[in-house]
Amino acid sequence: MISKWFKLQEHQTTVKTELIAGLTTFLTMVYIVIVNPGILGDAGVPFDAVFMATIIATVIGTLWMGLFANYPIAIAPGMGLNAYFAYSVVGGADNISYVVAFGTVFISGILFMILSLTPFRKKLIEAIPANLKHGITAGIGLFIAFIGLRLTGLVVSHPANLVGLGDLHSPTVILTLVGLAITLVLMALNVNGALFFGMLATGAIAYFTGQLEFSKGFIDAPPMPEAFIFGSPITALTDMIQYGLYAVVFSFLLVTIFDTTGTMIGVAEQAGLMKGNKMPRARQALLADSVATTAGSIFGTSPTSAYIESSSGVAAGGRTGLTSVVVALLFILAAFFSPLVQAISGLAAITAPTLIIVGSLMLGSLAKIDWNTLDEAFPAFLIILTMPLTSSIATGIALGFISYPLLKGVKGKWREVHPLVLLFAVLFFIQLAFLPH
Repeated sequence: MISKWFKLQEHQTTVKTELIAGLTTFLTMVYIVIVNPGILGDAGVPFDAVFMATIIATVIGTLWMGLFANYPIAIAPGMGLNAYFAYSVVGGADNISYVVAFGTVFISGILFMILSLTPFRKKLIEAIPANLKHGITAGIGLFIAFIGLRLTGLVVSHPANLVGLGDLHSPTVILTLVGLAITLVLMALNVNGALFFGMLATGAIAYFTGQLEFSKGFIDAPPMPEAFIFGSPITALTDMIQYGLYAVVFSFLLVTIFDTTGTMIGVAEQAGLMKGNKMPRARQALLADSVATTAGSIFGTSPTSAYIESSSGVAAGGRTGLTSVVVALLFILAAFFSPLVQAISGLAAITAPTLIIVGSLMLGSLAKIDWNTLDEAFPAFLIILTMPLTSSIATGIALGFISYPLLKGVKGKWREVHPLVLLFAVLFFIQLAFLPH
């Protein structure tokens, strides 16, 4: 039954291989269960809500991917978007509550679902210039790495230069540097689950140095989730209109589409599952992410994305959705470790090395930008520069989209600007100039 459903023979794999691949992928990405509550907790979201929402969104999206798309690709709340949610949308100048912000995530999930069912999704992906896409990825990388540095005191406010080096004798800073070193060594040695094991090692050091306590134990029954944390779909829509959060919804939607599509194609190519330049069952695969984002917002987490860590499972031999099903089942098991996760996620020095390292990995997109062409390079540079400096993914995207057609127009290359890009540029200009942001 299992072999027939997942077409194991057709993909030249076995149940044992898929089980090992699923465990490998789980170990490389389970850090999100610890990191996500830590980040969204800074926005005031209760731990129990984020923890269970992270599990629920991951299980729903990954099961959908495995059962209906038959790909060895896992879905979970995306790094970068969780930081944007916590420190820009909620922690920004407009004093938006996390309840309202979850409503915008819900709307972006619904829109993503609609786009996944229509040809417009493909047109949107093709319309956005490649250099802007690479700039968005790199900008988010710098954004979350900077957050990791700031949360632990490695970087602090400076009266003259805005930021400066923190106190290197601080126990938190020392623990962060030790954790970063341990994790980098594990990654250099190609240890599967290096980020996760790095956090565990850092947590152990924190425990023996008195910085970490497990007052609630390690294992407990999963906390009961609260559905529709933002009220109702109608409330989400009216809040978006009242607070003018159109750019936030668009940013969530745009980044999720590009991140998910790029990751899915990359993992599918690695697994040899692409048919020419096309990805079979792409609609079902994209629906997995959009459904997970929508479900996650209902219970209390930021948008989901396909995880590049899935490539570790593919490297271990995973070729079908059975790998994803194994990952989902292991995340269900992780739901019983909420006291352990709550203790670890509450200490920034344990999770910050993961933010810094993931940020550095995302900067690989810099190599793909055409730096020799000003009208292509500068808009990408503007995105990369402004995302961390303004603590806003939306602002970075907006400035990139506005500057791109302007530079193309000056150089007489209007025909290279897709009408959708021009439309977004106008909308972003109106939003920055006349609406709250």
